[in-house]
Amino acid sequence: MGSNQAAVSFLTNVARAAFGLGVGATVVNSALYTVDGGQRAVLFDRFRGVIDDTVGEGTHFLVPWLQKPYIFDIRTRPHTFSSISGTKDLQMVNLTLRVLSRPEVARLPQIFKTLGLEYDEKVLPSIGNEVLKAVVAQFNADQLLTERPHVSALVRESLIRRAKDFNIVLDDVAITHLSYGLEFSRAVEAKQVAQQEAERSKFVVAKTEQERRAAIIRAQGESEAAKLISDATASAGMGLIELRRIEASREVANTLARSPNVSYLPGGKNMLFGLNPR
Repeated sequence: MGSNQAAVSFLTNVARAAFGLGVGATVVNSALYTVDGGQRAVLFDRFRGVIDDTVGEGTHFLVPWLQKPYIFDIRTRPHTFSSISGTKDLQMVNLTLRVLSRPEVARLPQIFKTLGLEYDEKVLPSIGNEVLKAVVAQFNADQLLTERPHVSALVRESLIRRAKDFNIVLDDVAITHLSYGLEFSRAVEAKQVAQQEAERSKFVVAKTEQERRAAIIRAQGESEAAKLISDATASAGMGLIELRRIEASREVANTLARSPNVSYLPGGKNMLFGLNPR
């Protein structure tokens, strides 16, 4: 009987010890938090509010229930958003902007107070659209292509300055896509067609002018040749013409003689063909 009481007492003590260890482990675990690499923490105290100091990487202690950590990712992250803006000549342009942003570490408590954990999603699209509309309105539609580096530089400078007001650092800003509205695209296509037609008309005019000059030169050559023949005929009589006629006849005779499909029949009225006298 005494051994049973001792066993029960021992088990009770073990259970109490295990319970105490469990409670202690729970308390210790709730009093610890870890900040991973590329992160920072902001502590909220129920009595003092947001503590102004930023907590770095590693494992840290806090007062359970009284304090709560909020983790921020301070690594550079990409964000992409589009905006439809009007140009100086009232054309609509669709722009896509990509930015690489990160929070200003020393100002994380202020960011948490004013914007919260999703600070970038709340700020960047709004200021990005604002800056794009303000910059694009300073240029005509065609200047956005011809002066694209200048436009990108203005967007970058303006956006970095605006983001700094919200304690956000922009490492890079780039215009990744630019397209025009349907009306402007049709106008550009019509202009290109008109330019091609103008070039074609210039070519036709130049060709006609060359043909006219060639005809004039040809007529002048024929006139000079006729004059030379006339002068030669006047000085030498009809002998030159007879000589040319004989030469032409000779060429015709040589051509006919070389052709196998031509036969020569002597002239005369008393020719008999295929007659066998008996």
